Amino acid sequence: MMTAGNSLPGAFYRALHFQPTDRFGQGGVRRRALFGFASFRPPDGPALGPKGETTGLTVAAEIVGVASEAAGRYAQAAFELALEANAVEALERDFTAFAAMVGESADLRAALQSPLIEPGENSRALVAVARKLGLSELGCNVIGLVAQNGRAGVLPGVFKAFAVLAARHRGARQVEITSATPLEPAQLDDLLKVLAKALGGKVEAVTHVDPSLLGGFIVQAGSRQFDSSLKTKLEALKLTLKGA
Repeated sequence: MMTAGNSLPGAFYRALHFQPTDRFGQGGVRRRALFGFASFRPPDGPALGPKGETTGLTVAAEIVGVASEAAGRYAQAAFELALEANAVEALERDFTAFAAMVGESADLRAALQSPLIEPGENSRALVAVARKLGLSELGCNVIGLVAQNGRAGVLPGVFKAFAVLAARHRGARQVEITSATPLEPAQLDDLLKVLAKALGGKVEAVTHVDPSLLGGFIVQAGSRQFDSSLKTKLEALKLTLKGA
C-alpha cells in the first residue's frame, strides 16, 4: 500500500523545500505533513534555446501557459528528482503513457476529478492503473503521491509541465499542435521549422486531433496561442457579418 510517507526517496521532498518535522525513509530525511508548498516556486530565469540564447520567455511563464501553479510545483519537484536519478526521459515516457490513458478513459478522468473518492483509495487505484501500463517505479510513486495528497485532479497539468521542463532540458521548446485531421509528417516538419524560427530555437511538438476545428490547426506555446483553425475563422466571420 502506498502512503505519502514511504513511497518516494528523500530527493522528492528536498526538491519541494520541505522543512524537517518528522522522520521519513531509510535515509532519515524529514518532511512536512501534507506538502508545505508555500515557499516553492518554479524557476523563473530566462528560458534558453539549444545554443544558450535567450528565447524571450521564462521557463515559469511557459509552465503557467500549460498548467496550474500546484501542477507546476509537483512537476518541478518530480523533474529535479528524475534529473538526480538520470531518469528524465523515462519519467517523461511514463507521464506520456498515463496521459494517453486519461485521454482515452472517461472513467479515469472522472476518478481524477471526483471529490468523493478518498485520497488514499484514489492513490491505490491510480497506481494500479500505472503498473498495468508498465510505468517505472518512479512514475508510479509520483502519481500515487500526488493523488495521496488529494491532488489527483492536477495530474494532467503535472504531465504537461514536466514535458515543458524535459524539453527545456534538451534545449528545446515544447508546443502543442491541435489539428482538425492528423498532420502528414512533411506538414508537421514544415510547421516545426516555421515555429522554430518564430520562437527562436528548437521546437518539439505534442500533437492532438480535434475534428471540431473543421480545418487548420491551433498551436499552443506556453501562454502564447497561434490559431489558424477554420472554426475560429468562421466564428470571426460571423461576428463581422453581425456587425455589418
